[in-house]
Amino acid sequence: MTKMISLLDVEISDKKVLIRQDLNVPIKDGFIESEARIKACLPTIEYAVARGAKVILMSHLGRPKEGVSIEDQKEFSLRPVAKRLAELTSLKVRLESNYLNGCNFHNEDILLLENVRINTGETNNDERLARKLAALCDIFVMDAFATAHRAHASTQGVAKYSPMACAGPLLLKELRALDKVFSSPKRPVLAIVGGSKVSTKLQILTSLSQKVDLMVVGGGIANTFLAAAGKKVGNSLYESKMIDIAKKIIDYGRIILPTDVVVSSKIDEAAEWKVKEVGAVSPEDRILDIGPLSISRNRELVSDAKTIVWNGPLGVFEIPQFSAGTRELGKSIKDSDAFSVAGGGDTIAAIEMSGVIDGISYISTGGGAFLEVLEGKTLPGVSALLEK
Repeated sequence: MTKMISLLDVEISDKKVLIRQDLNVPIKDGFIESEARIKACLPTIEYAVARGAKVILMSHLGRPKEGVSIEDQKEFSLRPVAKRLAELTSLKVRLESNYLNGCNFHNEDILLLENVRINTGETNNDERLARKLAALCDIFVMDAFATAHRAHASTQGVAKYSPMACAGPLLLKELRALDKVFSSPKRPVLAIVGGSKVSTKLQILTSLSQKVDLMVVGGGIANTFLAAAGKKVGNSLYESKMIDIAKKIIDYGRIILPTDVVVSSKIDEAAEWKVKEVGAVSPEDRILDIGPLSISRNRELVSDAKTIVWNGPLGVFEIPQFSAGTRELGKSIKDSDAFSVAGGGDTIAAIEMSGVIDGISYISTGGGAFLEVLEGKTLPGVSALLEK
């Protein structure tokens, strides 16, 4: 990260500045349902405009078909985003559909390029497309962490062929938060990893178990580890094929398993439930949350930690009677003095459910990019800037 040039350090007056943003907002019937991502981009956009740059924005929206006209798949058009950008900034915004052979400014402040994913070659990082995008600008700015794990023409390829490439403030903010967790953390470092399956988070579990001081596992993932530790998990979700791998991760000596659990035979809001020690789970029981002793122990671990990374809920948190483990974890982190980073779709939903958004030091909106960082991978959209 230290080798990357920041937009804030570059002279951009009168320069064509192409900024890759994450404007992939939910749109229904032409109306934006959440404009959080648009608002997150505004400081970068307004900074560039205020310093006299000719600002060109590009983003994807959903998963349109490549090579198919936006007129034939209008639901993927960025037109509502262009309209809202203009309203929020009071700037003149033009949505530009025909830009691959160049585009010109007239009297507008911002050009927003139509959905980049309709361009043939976007997702396979076609060199010809990347060169065309690079030719639009004097300076390329990568500011979309959420797409940095994609080796696409608009994230990686364009950086390679543009005259200059630098990192935007949003991207740097995200990377600095993660750097505090993985490169220079205050110890002890506590990781909390939940979710349903070990198989989907195997790389994360393996990577974190070698980097952190302790790791709490929850959800269906914990069930597989409990089975690997010789505990009966009844009718719970677990992966028998992952038992041997779970045993190897346990051998690192940093895994914290539940000592008591909430069980039920049903998964719905009318379900009756009981708290049992992990050794007393019966064949018909489904483990759906952690119990009060485990919640208390987690609270102590969070209190002792100096750095915390959280990914995934600890139970079926969508149902009230199985949400206590996740909800109380969120409250414990909020009350903690530790630097905390949380991310992943289910995690953000769990944070919102717990009402502790203001209690997490940094909440990553990166989704897949956040998970790949946890796995120890280098993100293509970041490596392109480092190479530049």
